[in-house]
Amino acid sequence: VQLQASGGGFVQAGDSLRLSCADPRRTFSNNAVGWFRQASGKEREFVAAISWRGGPTQYADSIAGRFTVSRDNAKNTVYLQMNNLSPEDTAVYYCASAYGPIAATSTDRYRYWGQGTQVTVSS
Repeated sequence: VQLQASGGGFVQAGDSLRLSCADPRRTFSNNAVGWFRQASGKEREFVAAISWRGGPTQYADSIAGRFTVSRDNAKNTVYLQMNNLSPEDTAVYYCASAYGPIAATSTDRYRYWGQGTQVTVSS
């Protein structure tokens, strides 16, 4: 099952991007969705997650206050609004559909993954 992450790009420090994750096979139904990222040479890390009904949400400390996760269940799409980006945010960003309805931070709580979208932030 392929989730379709999009919206990445090359931006300057301080810029914003909005990532989207589309779910053509409706794996989001009744499930939480998470965003993770993996920088070159590093392990994949949790970024944000949103529960099936839009709350509660979870955020990594490193992005809290700058990123916002949201979802449109009618469109089977989840978004990650990223503001005030810094070079430390450079990574491939992945979305994933969870096993259950409540947002979680661990990768083993997620069943289906997208292919990732590259975000590069220059200083």
